[in-house]
Amino acid sequence: MNRTILAVAAAFAVSLAAVPASAQDGRMTVATFLDTAEDIPRNPTAMLRADTRRLLSEVRTATRTVRAEQDAAQAAGRTPRTCMPEQVSMDADGLLARFNAIPAGRRNITVTQAVREWMAEEHPCSG
Repeated sequence: MNRTILAVAAAFAVSLAAVPASAQDGRMTVATFLDTAEDIPRNPTAMLRADTRRLLSEVRTATRTVRAEQDAAQAAGRTPRTCMPEQVSMDADGLLARFNAIPAGRRNITVTQAVREWMAEEHPCSG
């Protein structure tokens, strides 16, 4: 896996503060994400690659979507599935380890669903 470039990029992409409520759900699967990440070379020029930027965008979109769902539930007076702090950060190793831990038979879920499940586990709300 490409830990060098993804470590810097994932920390940048996922360290989020204010997130717009209009975030859209991405459609990339975890399997596609992992396949693409595996093909990225381990060198500083990887940040210039379109596939690297696409992966970063996918994680950013997924995190924003989960945040928007949390905010919408709170605004509606419901207990959200997640209670993510204002800033969430994850490194590439953690992200890739989490996605690789998903059983092969479930890797057809979207990156957004994987992040949703992860954040619900890491930052649950007590009802």
